Amino acid sequence: MASRVGVGITPFQTDDDATVRLAVRAEELGYARFGAAEGWTHDAVVLIARIAGVTSRIGLATAVLSVWSRTPATIAMAAGSLQRASGGRFALGLGASSPPLVEGLHGLHWGEPAERMRETLVAVRALLDGERLPLEREGVRPLRLGEPPEQRVPIVLAALAPPSIRLAGELADGWLPFLWARSRLDDGRELLAEASDATPTEVTPSVPLAIAADEATARQIAAAWLLAYVTRMGPIYPRTLRERFGFADAVDALLEANADGGMPQLPAAAEELAGEVTVMATY
Repeated sequence: MASRVGVGITPFQTDDDATVRLAVRAEELGYARFGAAEGWTHDAVVLIARIAGVTSRIGLATAVLSVWSRTPATIAMAAGSLQRASGGRFALGLGASSPPLVEGLHGLHWGEPAERMRETLVAVRALLDGERLPLEREGVRPLRLGEPPEQRVPIVLAALAPPSIRLAGELADGWLPFLWARSRLDDGRELLAEASDATPTEVTPSVPLAIAADEATARQIAAAWLLAYVTRMGPIYPRTLRERFGFADAVDALLEANADGGMPQLPAAAEELAGEVTVMATY
């Protein structure tokens, strides 16, 4: 049976050359897909293009591109180019990013993310399928891509809020949840089903790894992951963990245990949370 396990990097990985080597090794080991997230350092489109040039079998994905950082046409042209460069191995991962990145790096206003994703998904899908940009503006003639890709580009949506998950079920080929509690995946599938047609939306959970030679170090890595997304990556992650999954006490215990800013610590009260949203283990 072919592997259904992929590997990838988050925005915290800033070494492009190491990322390319990791992707090559992932192909050698038989992983199904390699994904690169875009944050505040590298351009994920350029990075995936580099990886496409030194691999031949592994699937490739932007996991994810922000719907705020490029126009739909720019996204569509990049996706078409990557599909050609990879010989049909590319999947387009999109997401709403977060206020710190959209506002602090791109200088834009972050608001109504589900609507922004809907507009982007509709426009990108139309352009990639060889259709004209779905634009209704007097005096403007909507255009098509000069060369849409011959092989269809799957679109995967990173989403945590219910409206965005329903949008994935309605318009995307896949749903990419991150820091989603493993015991609550059926909740997400129900939201997808509310908006999908007869074709089920593929679910591809993205799970941070907290793996080390000893248990103490693994716990520190898990704590670091949780702290980063609870304190630095905007409101959606802490709100999801606190309200949707009921881990408010665990999040509070984590913050209290790390109030001094020293080496990350995972208190006993946050162990269940770490077990739900990370892979925390020794080698």
